[in-house]
Amino acid sequence: MDNAPTHQQNDANAWASRLSGVGNILGYLSGYVNLPHYMPFFGNTQFKVLCVLASLALVVTVTVSCATVSERDPRLEGDPPEQKAGVVAFFAELYKSVRRLPTQITRVCQVQFFAWIGWFPFLFYITTYIGEIYVQPFFEANPHMTPEEIDRTWEAATRTGTFALLVFAVTNFAATVILPLLIAPTFEPPPPQPHTPLPSTPYTPTTPTSMTANSYFSYNPNPSSLSLVSLKKRKKKSFLSRVTARIPSTQIKGLTLRRAWFLSHIMFALATWLTFWVRSTRAATILVAFIGIPWALTNWAPFALIAAEISKRDAIRRRQIPAPATAEGELLAHGEDPAEGADQAGVVLGIHNVAIAAPQVIATLVSSAIFKALQKPRGTPGDESVAWVLRFGGCAAIVAAYLTTRIAEDDPDENREQFE
Repeated sequence: MDNAPTHQQNDANAWASRLSGVGNILGYLSGYVNLPHYMPFFGNTQFKVLCVLASLALVVTVTVSCATVSERDPRLEGDPPEQKAGVVAFFAELYKSVRRLPTQITRVCQVQFFAWIGWFPFLFYITTYIGEIYVQPFFEANPHMTPEEIDRTWEAATRTGTFALLVFAVTNFAATVILPLLIAPTFEPPPPQPHTPLPSTPYTPTTPTSMTANSYFSYNPNPSSLSLVSLKKRKKKSFLSRVTARIPSTQIKGLTLRRAWFLSHIMFALATWLTFWVRSTRAATILVAFIGIPWALTNWAPFALIAAEISKRDAIRRRQIPAPATAEGELLAHGEDPAEGADQAGVVLGIHNVAIAAPQVIATLVSSAIFKALQKPRGTPGDESVAWVLRFGGCAAIVAAYLTTRIAEDDPDENREQFE
């Protein structure tokens, strides 16, 4: 995804989200199936087999990525700036990097911080929540179950919760396929310009380095430099491309990625508060499936917004596109030479990961306090502590929704004029 130019970041991150959705379906399906029965050679427990399958999946997919993805040679950027060694120097540099973050990326990270305070309780405890609904009638009918009977009841309840997550993954995958077709792109390339000179050094595998603002978004090699076979391939359109060209656009005017992300926070908050009225595993499964829609945007929108900003600023540093007054001034205001900062993308993505991981501590502490105050002994009916943890997450989502409104709204037409 890092290699894609700015106007392709929405699509690139959407495809990453779709493939992640496929992985979720396979993962939750594996959790629902009795794996030791079918794969005893991988282990004698469900968790052991899952660990082996996850390890094999990582080996295969990471190997494919490392073998096929080409990146820009860092030696072309010149000597990297000297950095002080040591733990203190590392955190001091990290602090400076946080202060130098672009305003747009800073606001996305702020949204992520509060959004994941809400998402972590859902991801951790949704199986337990559905399990509590499942065991409720059994505990009411027999409040004096033996520990063995309680264990068997909770085993069936956990399998019911895992099935709900499988439905959640299917809904999430459907949303990742449909939503990118409905949301207007933030950056749109201008119409292709014929006879653009072929650059000598590639910027990425798909984007040349020495390009004008217009050619950055509409790279079209000079036909005279291509072979006759290559020209025939370019002129011959595939059956799929001819069919898709005739399909009318499904994009909803005014529905930008930022607005869709805002709506996803509201949807998630409403879903968590609907737990006041959910009393059956079927209703809970439907509710979890509905949450698959905002989860799709959570896995797509912030990454696309940050990646587009990184790509745009990276092009500005290399003087490949004219810098808007705001972006150029922002770089200089932080004491950063627009021509430098080749490692900015790695720093930004690292800080973004911190904004996602840090909320786990807060969510865990608050959830522990709620469990301490409201949780009932195991096997006792009427335990709604997990439901209150989910509702707390909904409150954090409302804060994230407010912060989303502070993210600058990019107009595709303005962006096109800027780069033309």
